[in-house]
Amino acid sequence: MLLEYRSRDEIRSYQEKELRDAIDFISTRSPFYRRMFESNGIRAKKIRSINDLKHLPFTTKSDLQQYNHDFVCVDQERIVDYITTSGTLGDPVTFAMTDLDLDRLAYNELISFRCAGVTPTDIVQIMTTLDKRFMAGMAYYLGLRSLGAGVVRVGNGIPELQWDTIRRIKPTTLMCVPSFIPHIIKYAEEHGIDYRNSSVRKIVCIGENLREADFSLNLLGRRILEKWDVELYSTYASTEMATTFAECEHGCGGHHHPELIICELVDEAGQPVAEGEVGELTVTTLGVEGMPLLRFRTGDLVSFHTEQCRCGRRSMRVSPVVGRANHMLKLKGTTLYPPALYDVLDNTPYVDGYVVEVSLSDTGTDDVLVKAGLRSLPADDALRKDLQDRFRAKIRVTPRVEFCPVEDIRRINYPDTGRKPVKFVDKRG
Repeated sequence: MLLEYRSRDEIRSYQEKELRDAIDFISTRSPFYRRMFESNGIRAKKIRSINDLKHLPFTTKSDLQQYNHDFVCVDQERIVDYITTSGTLGDPVTFAMTDLDLDRLAYNELISFRCAGVTPTDIVQIMTTLDKRFMAGMAYYLGLRSLGAGVVRVGNGIPELQWDTIRRIKPTTLMCVPSFIPHIIKYAEEHGIDYRNSSVRKIVCIGENLREADFSLNLLGRRILEKWDVELYSTYASTEMATTFAECEHGCGGHHHPELIICELVDEAGQPVAEGEVGELTVTTLGVEGMPLLRFRTGDLVSFHTEQCRCGRRSMRVSPVVGRANHMLKLKGTTLYPPALYDVLDNTPYVDGYVVEVSLSDTGTDDVLVKAGLRSLPADDALRKDLQDRFRAKIRVTPRVEFCPVEDIRRINYPDTGRKPVKFVDKRG
């Protein structure tokens, strides 16, 4: 039986044994953490339980950027694969992986795909990049091989190639970024493709929310299902975690795989948040050999749900991402996160694509500019006022608004060298 179906006590007991092994390994093999233990006067043998983690400093993205190589715990000849993060929050970070790490990655995706209802009888079309030093595409491939499912490695973009592949190979499941789905639906409609009667029955999504905090579908999710009668599954992951939180058929949060990672939620001061409250997801990896991490602050703001799921799993579930800790905006005295702006834009019928840019004003305050593409309407002052009124009604304040050609917005959203859709650009330095 998978650990996530077992009792909380069994889960905690297993994690603490794995934590002790991880601490013993990291404190002797990682130059970065060896210095951290020594400089803070921490004895590794004293970290024996999850409660003891609070005695350790946090690991941050800037630590990984500044001391990247010092996180490596194995000799170079043990490293079989190098990957990097997407670099959306600064310089990309390189991760070194051993054979054992790739096996762990395959297992993570195996149980994640099973959670999302994928079986060995499925054919999965991977619509994310498998190159550009990207972990996710390779992870999906390894996991699907372990599961025994058929795999079609198409990569991202190119709607024509996606539909040609669907026609030729008849996959049952797509793996993609959800905001790409409306584009392939539009392509199908414009080219007379009967997509509703295609072989596709399920779409497993990455990188963007499909649900609101109460687990109801957000506008993107609703728009997809209004057009296409498919099963939609949301997942959450990051390169640093090397772990995925996947929804089950009940769609009520990403299931935690406790044998792979320990999770905490902390506030801005680094203190634990109350149960049910939103906090910054902080993770300690288990079973990672090349570059394990202790108390890494992901920057993602989420909440935990600890009641047993209807699917029978007893491990906690992670909510949709509310925002990123370092993306917090202070707009005319109101604190908010970019998803609040996205919600307004997604619910505005004449907006076709957008990007939110934030910079510092001459007085040091946040200057928020919304660049919006238009669906065949004149970009006049009346339309700008209407959009600003929509912001005011929803979030009580109004950012600056600039209307742009749809093509210009899409070039920003989908850069040639990018892996994820770009909706937020932070110029605050």
